[in-house]
Amino acid sequence: MNTELKSDFWYAEWTFPLFVGLLSAGVFAGTHMYVVYGFGAFNEVAFVAMLRSGIDTGVYGAVAAFGASFLFARIIEGSLVGILDIGGAIQTGLGLGVPALLLAGGFDFLVMNFYAALATGMVLGIAVGVIIILARIFTVNQGNSTYGADVMMGAGNTSGRFLGPLIILAAMAASIPIGIGSLIGSLLFYVWKKPVAGGAILGAMVLGYFFPIAA
Repeated sequence: MNTELKSDFWYAEWTFPLFVGLLSAGVFAGTHMYVVYGFGAFNEVAFVAMLRSGIDTGVYGAVAAFGASFLFARIIEGSLVGILDIGGAIQTGLGLGVPALLLAGGFDFLVMNFYAALATGMVLGIAVGVIIILARIFTVNQGNSTYGADVMMGAGNTSGRFLGPLIILAAMAASIPIGIGSLIGSLLFYVWKKPVAGGAILGAMVLGYFFPIAA
């Protein structure tokens, strides 16, 4: 890239953290909407269901570890290949993992308050952008190889496919109607070539509504 383009606002390195920060602020605010009002999260149905489970039970370990691992992997990936995966790093990592960590740690205000959520998302997004830029300056920019980055591309998203069978098993353990609904939903989503985990959750919710578990 020539010197003129490098100094342009849309291509300058210093604007990358700003864009990541703005996007992260919106996603973090979406998570705030979901936690407070029950809708608005920017993520896949299966992943949001993990957050919902944490909210209902007060145990955020699963979603926190899941989201944080996505964030860590995507930061490394972005530093190596120069492409930040929005779904893994921002939507799942900053949008689910970090809020779960804050809620588990008692920092509810940063998630429950809309303006605090915007500011928190902005600061965290800028931090992620700065880390990626600095990592590229001191590593990849020193040579012409990206080493093992091609192996990392898409690995995190692919692992999400294995959630479907686990959700179906959990639904069957809850009750027979809910398990049947989960199975039907996953089959429909499989036929439509959509994430099976999402279909399993929606199917379980539908039949769970009509056939609730006896208290």
